[in-house]
Amino acid sequence: MTITEGGLRYRVDLGRKQNNGLFLDMRYGRDWVRANAQGKRVLNLFAYTCGFSVTAIEGGAEHVVNLDMSSAALSRGRDNHRLNGHDLGKVTFLGHDLFKSWGKVIGKGPYDLVIIDPPSFQKGSFLLTKDYQRVLRRLPELLGAEGTVLACMNDPAFGADFLIEGVTREAPSLRFERRLENPPEFPDADIECGLKALVFRL
Repeated sequence: MTITEGGLRYRVDLGRKQNNGLFLDMRYGRDWVRANAQGKRVLNLFAYTCGFSVTAIEGGAEHVVNLDMSSAALSRGRDNHRLNGHDLGKVTFLGHDLFKSWGKVIGKGPYDLVIIDPPSFQKGSFLLTKDYQRVLRRLPELLGAEGTVLACMNDPAFGADFLIEGVTREAPSLRFERRLENPPEFPDADIECGLKALVFRL
């Protein structure tokens, strides 16, 4: 089925599996990208079905590079862009393992905005406690002179300090700017256990 969020359309599979095609609690993150994408080159890591990419293009991004290991997820991402009448010439889809494809990703940069929204744990491909740091370490190579990062995490075992301290250690040229609020329809007993979406800037 197709749902509409902020005037944009997305294909979802309600009730079929845990990941239905769009993480609804990330709505404010997508809104932020839409409001901050004008004229920018965007890198969307762990892109899934390209929700961030859709909002970036709608917000006037010059180009978006989406990377995800799942070709099926990226195929859905193409569908989501088509649903919204976007020019696919402004969008690149890379079906690769990030950690084996740094050269390709860096070669398409530099980027004005990098979005990092990895799975908390994906067997055989991503372990939050080890692999997030490996991504943060590469940010200086990925970003342009006035680059911005939206770093996201949804593991209840780690608070925002995990990302702030990680960026301070691995990419000290970046400064923490703000944490995005979460939509009111997804309340958390403890804010540090909920979704974390943090903005950093060079």
